[in-house]
Amino acid sequence: MEFLTGAGLAVSAGLNAYIPLLLLGLTARFTDIVSLPAGWAWLENGWVLLVLGVLLVIEFFADKIPGLDSVNDIVHTVVRPAAGGLAFGSGSTASTVAVTDPAAFFSSNQWVPIVVGAVIALAVHLAKMTARPVINVATLGVGAPVASAIEDAGSIVVSVLAIVVPILAMLAIAVGIFFVVRLVRRFRRRARPATDASSPPSPGSMPQPPRSA
Repeated sequence: MEFLTGAGLAVSAGLNAYIPLLLLGLTARFTDIVSLPAGWAWLENGWVLLVLGVLLVIEFFADKIPGLDSVNDIVHTVVRPAAGGLAFGSGSTASTVAVTDPAAFFSSNQWVPIVVGAVIALAVHLAKMTARPVINVATLGVGAPVASAIEDAGSIVVSVLAIVVPILAMLAIAVGIFFVVRLVRRFRRRARPATDASSPPSPGSMPQPPRSA
């Protein structure tokens, strides 16, 4: 269960770097649902939560503006994997509703969950960074705020499920991947005719003048 919790939080960080960390810190600070180990107690510090909240607000708006969202993705190529590593490390070693004995899984190699979380978050981030330009081109930029809002909502849902019911978090991720792949394929087909129409015709496709008898 601790692996599923960490993996769900890492996937969430790949979509939005700050939502899973902020949610973990707030839940640990104000409820008894999450109990962070001593090494991760800094995550529930008030100043850390404030910084995460400010960064979340900045990314919330930057990720919904066409063009700027791609720049934001490039900047977060380092941030999201790092957040994924922190989210996996803190979530998989914390005591939650589903995880009652977290020390049993990563007791010997404390760096392993951080690396695993970073890799998972990087994979999700790269998929997001690849899909966003396709959606922007196919929808003339209209799809950027919609896609970003769906990603934020997905990050929140997966984070909550990863803490409370990790198995459902994995199911939600699988369903999300299925629909994202279908949508991206559809947007690619929609964007292709516009690209083909703008390209000059090849010499072989040029209409030939009629031959004289």
